[in-house]
Amino acid sequence: MPKLDELIREVRGQKIMLDFDLARVYSVETKSLNRAVKRNADRFPRDFMFQISADEWQNLKYQIGTSSSGHGGRRRRPYAFTEHGAIMAANVLNSRRAVQMSVFVVRAF
Repeated sequence: MPKLDELIREVRGQKIMLDFDLARVYSVETKSLNRAVKRNADRFPRDFMFQISADEWQNLKYQIGTSSSGHGGRRRRPYAFTEHGAIMAANVLNSRRAVQMSVFVVRAF
């Protein structure tokens, strides 16, 4: 796995982690992370998490080498988690690994 600081990107002038990177850090599937977030939507205001726009996703795909949806890639644009959103995600996941890694995520931001 890459270093945490390599997973932090800048979008809309904010430091963020994409849902699939955060899920990997917390040792859960991306769909499990997103499901937990949706079940607890009131804990994720726009300054904690937002969905990447189509243009932002195009730019990020070139930078990180993500495959297109026609070749087994994701079909939806990822969610971006700010530092506060990444910590809240660890809380709603309620897994030991997520809680342990949340300290490293905060330090990386």
